[in-house]
Amino acid sequence: MKQLRPAVLAGIFAVAGVLSWAGARLWNAYGTLPGVPLAAPIVLGAIAVVLLATALSLRSRLKAQRERRPGAKGVEPLMAARAVVFGQASALVAALVAGMYGGVGAFLWANGLEVPARRDQAWYAAFSVLAGAAVIAAALFLEHVLKLPEDDDTSPHSPSRA
Repeated sequence: MKQLRPAVLAGIFAVAGVLSWAGARLWNAYGTLPGVPLAAPIVLGAIAVVLLATALSLRSRLKAQRERRPGAKGVEPLMAARAVVFGQASALVAALVAGMYGGVGAFLWANGLEVPARRDQAWYAAFSVLAGAAVIAAALFLEHVLKLPEDDDTSPHSPSRA
């Protein structure tokens, strides 16, 4: 499984932001603008909390397993793989969603803060971008926690030297 690259996530964020900013300009030209729901930052924040809790739990279980503590509960490889896939998928979707709300928020901050409803929408968009960044950070941390150690075996009988 390949590791997530922050440059890819930043690219997704930027492309989604530019496209949603252009879409918001076009939509506003027709008189209405789709709203940013209050639930967006809340849901993204909840996902970030779940990812962070999973990472911290798995990190402590792996540490106990490495230290060979009696009664330590290990981490099943399939569960670890599922957690990494969940983290990667969450990070990709969060980059896309945060970019979309970032583009709409940039449009609102530049053009519509005199209307109280649009000001609230701009704040919801800003909090959505921050929550999306939290999801990405938690997913990258989870991926770091579950990364397999590099094989440092340099013995002549090692299969990598054959």
